[in-house]
Amino acid sequence: MSGEKELTDAEKTIERYKVKKLIQMLESARGMGTSVISVYMTPKEQISGMVAKLNNEYGTASNIKSHTNKLSVQSAITAALGRLKQIPRVPTNGLLLYSGTVMTADNKEKKLTLDIEPFKAVSRSLYLCDNKFHTEELRRMLESDDKFGFIIMDGSGCTFATVCGDVKEKLGSFTVELPKKHGRGGQSKNRFARIRMERRHNYVRKVAESAVSYFITNDRPNVRGLVLAGSADFKEVLFQSDLFDPRLKEVVVKIVDVAHPGDVGLNQAIDLSADALSGVKLVQEKKLLQTFFDQIAMDTQQYCFGVNDAMRCLEAGAVETLICFEDLDVNRYVIIKNKGAEDEATEIHLLTEADARKKNIHAHEAGKTQNEIESENFVDWLAQNYQKFGCTLELISDRSQEGTQLVRGFGGIGGILRYKMDVIALRDHEKKEGEDERIAANNDEFDFDDDFM
Repeated sequence: MSGEKELTDAEKTIERYKVKKLIQMLESARGMGTSVISVYMTPKEQISGMVAKLNNEYGTASNIKSHTNKLSVQSAITAALGRLKQIPRVPTNGLLLYSGTVMTADNKEKKLTLDIEPFKAVSRSLYLCDNKFHTEELRRMLESDDKFGFIIMDGSGCTFATVCGDVKEKLGSFTVELPKKHGRGGQSKNRFARIRMERRHNYVRKVAESAVSYFITNDRPNVRGLVLAGSADFKEVLFQSDLFDPRLKEVVVKIVDVAHPGDVGLNQAIDLSADALSGVKLVQEKKLLQTFFDQIAMDTQQYCFGVNDAMRCLEAGAVETLICFEDLDVNRYVIIKNKGAEDEATEIHLLTEADARKKNIHAHEAGKTQNEIESENFVDWLAQNYQKFGCTLELISDRSQEGTQLVRGFGGIGGILRYKMDVIALRDHEKKEGEDERIAANNDEFDFDDDFM
């Protein structure tokens, strides 16, 4: 996808899902000899530069001793050059290009030329001819790009930083001199106590105001989560204070004790909060699924579950948020009956592979009948088509109790609807339409002259 548009969290999850499936496909394919090529192009590169390089590699390939391997490499380069000529410029995030004749997982020979505009920027330039496709750059794109904020505060000052993957960025810091408790008595005791409390209050105020300037953009947090760290009780005082912006309080994922201020304290805080940071996506999944289960518990009629009911509601335009298990074992089978004939008809079935075999529906058996059968993983199909139904698609795991409940109890898919809908009535209406079509078909086959004359 293009970098021109900021992706939502749900869209990033979908893009990562597509990349994972793409990696599986590329890594399952093997070249015959060192005959498949992988090309990485960074956003700053020119198409003409890579075309020149590939032309040069084509000439170099003529020196390969094996005639078969030489032809395979030159064929892969020719296909890649042909694809590059169709692309006017390197896309915003760069370009990945794979080309060659491969043996697929089911041991069939296949010519493959694939160009990909990734949803993250390509980090390096590469041309490589090997017996396999190189997917390192795609795997890098699966790494989380969630950014987390850190506030490290103690009695000597405060540091603000962000961490994204293995990249740390210090946003700012300041020092403070706070009066310590003392043992003086008399009339000065209360005055010193007031000064001390006032200084501490002003310090917390400054931290809270600085936090807004660093971690709020366009009226919302610009970090996935926030960690408060430090020695003494300042971090707890900040969290409980009315001065601390409620938008930031909502994204605090952990409060940890560290022994040191500044950069050393930041490193300690990162180590101590690692479990909370890795669990943020899981927490969001749990919240989303709980919203779905609440709809069911209250019987709002603004929900659906199971692949067939979910599809009915999608086609009715009623689904606002579709929640789907990313490893859902369901295929979408499209049966085209009597293709090319006047009475050509299409049937769509959503089934597991085992159920498809029981019903004698399977893609590789298409050539044995007059029907053409196409199959595609249902989640793959949703990832490509969900926007046509005007909904948001949320892909979830089964690592949480709620995720497991969706998979085991609700068919691995559920929808939160925009408005109330009687799903049972929708199902009955579809069944009646099917019966009407069968009656009409039978009437078409009935010939009065043949049967009664």
